[in-house]
Amino acid sequence: MAIQEYYIGKPYPLGATWDGNGVNFALYTENAEGVDLCLFNSLEDDVETIKIRFKERTHHVWHMYVTGIAPGQLYGYRVAGPYKPEEGHRFNAYKLLIDPYAKAIAGPLQWHNALFGYEIGHENEDLSFNTTDSAPYIPKSVVVDDRFDWGNDKPLSIPYHETIIYEAHVKSLTNLHPGLPEDIRGTYKAIGHPVVIDYLKNLGITTIELMPIHHFIEDRHLKEKGLTNYWGYNTIGFFAPDSRYAASGILGQQVNEFKEMVRALHDAGIEVILDVVYNHTAEGNHFGPTLCFRGIDNASYYRLTEDKRYYMDYTGTGNTLNTRLPYVLQLIMDSLRYWIQEMHVDGFRFDLAATLARELHEVSKLGAFFDIIHQDPVISRVKLIAEPWDLGEGGYQVGKFPVGWAEWNGLYRDCIRDYWRGAESRLAEFAKRITGSADLYKNDYRNPGASINFITAHDGFTMEDLVSFNEKHNEANKENNNDGENENHSCNYGIEGPTKDLGILETRSRQKRNLFTTLLLSQGVPMLLSGDEMGNSQFGNNNAYCQDNEISWIKWNEKDEELVSFVRQLIWFRKSHPAFSRRRWFQEQPIRGIGVEDIAWFTPDGNEMKDQQWNEGYAKSLGLYLNGLGLRCLDEKGRKLTDKDFYLLFNAHNEVIEFTLPSEKFGSKWFKVLDTATDKEMCEPENELMPCGKYLVQGRSLVLLQGEHISSETNPPDTLPEISNP
Repeated sequence: MAIQEYYIGKPYPLGATWDGNGVNFALYTENAEGVDLCLFNSLEDDVETIKIRFKERTHHVWHMYVTGIAPGQLYGYRVAGPYKPEEGHRFNAYKLLIDPYAKAIAGPLQWHNALFGYEIGHENEDLSFNTTDSAPYIPKSVVVDDRFDWGNDKPLSIPYHETIIYEAHVKSLTNLHPGLPEDIRGTYKAIGHPVVIDYLKNLGITTIELMPIHHFIEDRHLKEKGLTNYWGYNTIGFFAPDSRYAASGILGQQVNEFKEMVRALHDAGIEVILDVVYNHTAEGNHFGPTLCFRGIDNASYYRLTEDKRYYMDYTGTGNTLNTRLPYVLQLIMDSLRYWIQEMHVDGFRFDLAATLARELHEVSKLGAFFDIIHQDPVISRVKLIAEPWDLGEGGYQVGKFPVGWAEWNGLYRDCIRDYWRGAESRLAEFAKRITGSADLYKNDYRNPGASINFITAHDGFTMEDLVSFNEKHNEANKENNNDGENENHSCNYGIEGPTKDLGILETRSRQKRNLFTTLLLSQGVPMLLSGDEMGNSQFGNNNAYCQDNEISWIKWNEKDEELVSFVRQLIWFRKSHPAFSRRRWFQEQPIRGIGVEDIAWFTPDGNEMKDQQWNEGYAKSLGLYLNGLGLRCLDEKGRKLTDKDFYLLFNAHNEVIEFTLPSEKFGSKWFKVLDTATDKEMCEPENELMPCGKYLVQGRSLVLLQGEHISSETNPPDTLPEISNP
């Protein structure tokens, strides 16, 4: 570090910006009385080597330019001001603070009482004042060089109707992969390795959705139990890729490693979506540590209650970022733009997104957050996916997000689970969910791509556990099995957990085929949980947020190759048939109406469904006709898009049911493509069936038939695309 001079600098951009000669530092804090820049020579330093007082402030932004500083420089801030928690102010200059705009953060957090602005154990609790320096224990911000050779990389912009999402954790996906060098397992470099990319590409994945990679903090109470915040929903750095997932270094090297991963995935035609947590930070409630925002300007960054000592908590984490204020909104928008423009990501999944929509207390889809995103020329063009709920009153907002947003469809998840396990339910609900959930998304001018369909996700059972456990088994989390969702809509089919009973194993395998087939043949965007296609288990743990071990890690050496092949074939079949990935809704008539052109529903006896039959709770079987001539879309060359006709026979009963096929009005011939009761792989269309013919559908199974249009002059139907070697 060879500092020569320092000047007043500029208030924008916020954060630390290196220009080749020096670094401009800019920090927003409205209520501070003074700010110091602290520079460190190494991570081992307990105190700063140089401390420089900011002398210039413009519109609440303190700024300074320092020459002679290069990328890799470690720094932090000390911010002085009133310590009056009862008024919302928690300034404490004894606490070194992370830059909210830091593009890299180095070193782990070492839990120590010095990290708290108050004296732990004091009779006045958080109203007391702690004078112990926190610098030895807190990670340091890092100056980075933004330059990177992206080559010809550009946004893939895969449309929703062509999208197949694969939700993955950087470490879980790669840590036990036998084909990866051991020194890169669990890192960005591993995700970008040809072995992993080839697997995803061959499976048919178009988009990988990474669980949080923003720099996060591991909770103290978990560390004391020997656990960790493994999922990472505890962000402290909204611009910094977490250094724990870096193989190449933590002094800015993690930034380039992340970019290399994105570039490699893009080269393979795979998008990158980030799971982001802008609703709260890692600083917790009023008893939490002072790491960043709390010490920079607590009253400006957080939503406080009427008694300003306390925090509004819509997330169950202790605090909520105040997206009603301009500079907090700017922080989020700057972060999103940075990840799009500098890191080249293709979209975001917003954790507990309803929190971001809260104006006062109510959720408003017309809130400032959505207004700003909607008009932003950068952010509005990428994939925006909401987890449409939070823990506050009125927080369940499935189907209520504005145009331009897709949503995790929790109603789809629960409905499909219930249908296949034979729970009392309504066929009308099932029909809505597998046809894109028009009741949720159609009226606000969205299309079927607004529904992110999933049966499993990181939060809950894996697919294997969904058919193996009736109850959660979270004892390893050391909360007496009290954490995690109690209602899992699951079934073990006779024995809880692993078994050698061949009958039960066959039922479980069939149910997995049923669930995957339903997911991948439903209208909307399918999302798979990584490892599900391999039969990966978390041993009944439905809340493995704190398990950095084989509970969470995907066990590649135990993968079910037969299931992987089945899922791969389903994905490529879907990609080859636009009838299952419509861009537009079915005809604007009630989807259960009789005589619609593009879709029709049938009872097992071959008659079209009557209105009163939709709400019979005992009914668990139906037929679905999809007209390949009724897509009402054009292909990329402006030609009318058509497909084969398909007929799906669903039977969630335990018993065999004889189905009568529809009359010749709906097809002159039908050929079997898949029967989940007997087929462990998809087949070429076979076993010619005639109109009004009979088909015995086994209990708990699904049959897919491919038909010929009445006007078709071809005899045998087209063969399936090559799907074993995509």
